[in-house]
Amino acid sequence: MELCCKKYPNGWIYPTVLLCLYGFFVNLNATDPFIIPYLVGSYHNLTAVQVANSVLPVWTYSYLALLIPVFLLTDYLCYKPVIFLQGLGLSISMIIMLFTHGVPAMQGMEFAYAIFTSCDVAYYAYIYNVVDTVHYQRVTSYCRSITLVGATLGALGGQLLLSLAGVSYFTLNVLTLTLTLVGLVFTLFLPMPTRSMFFHKQMAGDTIKMSVQQAESPCLEKIKAAATGKDTEPDSKHLSRVLFLLSKEVKQCYSSKQIVYWSLWWAFATPIYNQLICYAPILWEHVESSKTMAVYNGGVEALSTFLGALLSLLVGHVKVSWTMSSELALTVFSIAEAGALFLMALSRNIWMCYAGFLIFKSSYMLLITITTFKVAVNLSMEHYALLFGINTLAALALQTLLSLIVVDPVGLGLDIFRQFLVYGSYYAVIAGMFFVWNMFIFISIYCRSPRNSLNTAIRSETQLYGLNR
Repeated sequence: MELCCKKYPNGWIYPTVLLCLYGFFVNLNATDPFIIPYLVGSYHNLTAVQVANSVLPVWTYSYLALLIPVFLLTDYLCYKPVIFLQGLGLSISMIIMLFTHGVPAMQGMEFAYAIFTSCDVAYYAYIYNVVDTVHYQRVTSYCRSITLVGATLGALGGQLLLSLAGVSYFTLNVLTLTLTLVGLVFTLFLPMPTRSMFFHKQMAGDTIKMSVQQAESPCLEKIKAAATGKDTEPDSKHLSRVLFLLSKEVKQCYSSKQIVYWSLWWAFATPIYNQLICYAPILWEHVESSKTMAVYNGGVEALSTFLGALLSLLVGHVKVSWTMSSELALTVFSIAEAGALFLMALSRNIWMCYAGFLIFKSSYMLLITITTFKVAVNLSMEHYALLFGINTLAALALQTLLSLIVVDPVGLGLDIFRQFLVYGSYYAVIAGMFFVWNMFIFISIYCRSPRNSLNTAIRSETQLYGLNR
């Protein structure tokens, strides 16, 4: 029997614990850091070129194709079924990698993994529909931190099992699949939300004809109506209503110049982060083959995730004026990230490549945390979920274009080192653009200030961007 969760002051613990348990187990992924050695090793025997040019791009294209349908499906089905679908997608990708061989099969694995990643919006938006607003900050912290803890422990555990216990990559996949299935069980007990943003949003003037005791979740009613072939509203009218609400919400999301500014960085920077996560193991394989030396991919993944989480945690506790400091941090760390990409592209030493990865990933996690904070200041949590989807869509569109031009054989089909040179050059341009823009804003505000004082400039900057503190 479905549980219909109502928002009440003390009802946040049960759904939060279940969601955190699910997030923890599905992110205890001991396989992720070693997928490339596993695919090019003796079990699958693919070449690094096949993996880079034919297998990995499928994830990018599939992620982009699935994002909008999954976003709408998430809202239509009220989150919970899509969270289950997310865990199922990861499980299927593990099963395909365990029991099938060849490039087409691994492309299918990447498609299943794209289902998993495209459902992230359901995981992060679900909790806001089943807990009271007063708990938003707390549950957000729990749900986000537990995924980082799971990813860190998964990567570290995989490295220790591989280096000290001598387990095989196949065994790591079996372990990851088992943990994912355990996490999937927790989704079955999640309460069913009572509303969504568009398809089941109560319009002004709607009346409730049933008592509270007899009221049922509109999400459940929609699912039952679909199962019995009934519908209470014409599809065309309902779709028009959804599109109207969507356009109205999008306009509100980007009503602030500050939100537009940080969303642009989000959209421009995320494609390179995604490419780094996908293709860094390919680069490491070219620098030092896993067939001839021990790999420490898991240790590097664990350390970079831990350092990124630590830096992200400091953002919420360091007492500084983020009005100007955040823009300065964006410029400085973006330049550092561009340098890290060039280091990885030009170095032929595996430890230098590891260092570049560590610098880039931890810096990105710091900046995306600041971005989230700056955006959330002026947005409701529901608007944040929509903005998350739009910014992710824009980032994926750019990433797809990059993959088509740089990686795919139908484009330039560059080797892995030249790919990272392109990524470094791209990031350097982005860092330069934001540096020039920040200097322009700072100088213009400083010159306009009556006494040309820095404190006055900062206060003027706050007014210019319309920040609500």
